[in-house]
Amino acid sequence: MAAADSSKQAARLAKWIGSFARRHGGSAEGQIAYVGQKGFRISLVAQDGTWGDLMAPSKEVAEAAVERAGITVKESFDGEMAERMRTGPYEWSRMAGIQLGGPASSR
Repeated sequence: MAAADSSKQAARLAKWIGSFARRHGGSAEGQIAYVGQKGFRISLVAQDGTWGDLMAPSKEVAEAAVERAGITVKESFDGEMAERMRTGPYEWSRMAGIQLGGPASSR
């Protein structure tokens, strides 16, 4: 991947991360994890407990994105981060749906 392409991808991801943090209390924490050939997942938990994730094609792009966005990055998705997550009706119905025949999942 060309350096210019990587820089553009990191800038786009950083813009999304920053927007997410501003919409949900002003700050967020993240964790970067390798997920195989698909790349690296940036998991985010905002100040208000809203959570989400996005994908980066490489570790370098993921690291550049979180650095540009100015968020705290943790080595692991620890209990403290997980404890702050807030799940709503949608998430509960999806989790139950997978087990109990609720809303269809993309299996």
